[in-house]
Amino acid sequence: MASMTRRKTVNAVMMTLSTGAAALGLFVLAVILLYLLYKGASALNLAVFTQDTPSPMESGGLRNAILGSVIMSVIAVAIGTPIGILAGTYMAEYGRYAKLSKVIRFVNDILLSAPSIIVGLFVYQVLVVSLGHFSALAGSVALAILVIPIVVRTTEDMLRLVPDQLREAGLAMGWPRWIVIRTVAYKAAMAGIVTGVLLAIARISGETAPLLFTALSNNFFSLDLTQPMASLPITIFQFALSPYDNWQALAWAGALLITVAVLALSIVARLVTSKKEKH
Repeated sequence: MASMTRRKTVNAVMMTLSTGAAALGLFVLAVILLYLLYKGASALNLAVFTQDTPSPMESGGLRNAILGSVIMSVIAVAIGTPIGILAGTYMAEYGRYAKLSKVIRFVNDILLSAPSIIVGLFVYQVLVVSLGHFSALAGSVALAILVIPIVVRTTEDMLRLVPDQLREAGLAMGWPRWIVIRTVAYKAAMAGIVTGVLLAIARISGETAPLLFTALSNNFFSLDLTQPMASLPITIFQFALSPYDNWQALAWAGALLITVAVLALSIVARLVTSKKEKH
């Protein structure tokens, strides 16, 4: 009886502490989001999307920064996603127990946990120094390196969840292994792979450090990938530290845009996953 009472007491205490910690975390998150919404929404207007970054104490917007972030993110995903899917497919389908897979998995885990500024320094040394100038292409490569480990891990995990009986059924019909992977394994794991790609996009959308060493920034509208290009994270960083009210207001607006984009991607990823689980 005494032992049971003690277990109930410990359980009640731990439940209280866990609930309190969760409530505290949610409260802090809610305060941050509400304050960001208050400051950012008041600075949002049509000019934010139609005008380029202004000079101090002049009117303007974030068009060039928004477009720059979209361009570099799209290129990064286009580079990183195929590499990540192919690497994850090899580890899950062809080399599940191979020594090379262990090496790839170890390196991938390092990339997952490595600070993004290290990636920026690496690309700076390899591309920026070699080319002699900053460029949007170098920024895209840096972001792509951050995309790859997320897609690799997600692809491998999702493919390994596919029952081997499905693969065996395809092989029993005389299909080559690559057709079985494409038509059976990929189809069964597609929702999880798409979720991984969405999470990778959410990860790179707010990265500042890699772009500081690669794409730098540009206060003017530019589509030249071989030259510096503006991006939302760097513009927010620069404007938030400035003493000018108009720049600080634009920094809040940009922060709200990134937050909304990341939350939207997270919601879509959860919807994709839940839809797959229901089926």
